[in-house]
Amino acid sequence: MARTEHYHDPNAPKANSIVVAVSVFVRDEQARVLLIRRTDNGLWSLPGGGQEIGESVAETAVRETREETGISVEVTGMVGVYSDPGHVIEYSDGEVRQQFSLCFRAVPVSGTPTPSDESHEVRWVTRDELAALDIHPSTLLRITHGYEERPEPYIG
Repeated sequence: MARTEHYHDPNAPKANSIVVAVSVFVRDEQARVLLIRRTDNGLWSLPGGGQEIGESVAETAVRETREETGISVEVTGMVGVYSDPGHVIEYSDGEVRQQFSLCFRAVPVSGTPTPSDESHEVRWVTRDELAALDIHPSTLLRITHGYEERPEPYIG
C-alpha cells in the first residue's frame, strides 16, 4: 500500500484515524543508528510500526525492529512522544492517519541487517552519513533527539 506523508501542508487531507505506533532508535557500540529504506515511499527511516492487540508498546518495538531489519533489540528507554497534528500520513486505501509515535531507545542484541517486505535496504549509518540520505523531517527529528540523550523524553 502506498503512503504519502504530509508535513505542515495546508492542502493535506484531514486525518480520519490515529493508531498507536512505535519507532525505534537503535544505536550500536560505534554510535551508528539502524535505518531502513522503506518499500512504501523509498525514504530512509527508523524501524517501527503499529501496536498489535495483546502486546505492550515495548514488545511492538522489539517485534517491528526484528521484522523490518533482522536485528533483535533490547529496549532501554524512551526518546520521545511524537504526535504533531500537522503531520498526517495518507494511505492509498483512503486512511489518513495523524502521527502518533512513541520513539524508543534500544540496543542491538543479535542478528544481521536483513531487508524485508517493508524495507528495501537495512544498514547501520553513522551520524555523518545522515545528511546524504533522503530522510523525512519528522524522522530526522527523532534521530537528532536520540543522539542528544535528553534526561527526559521529548513530548510534542
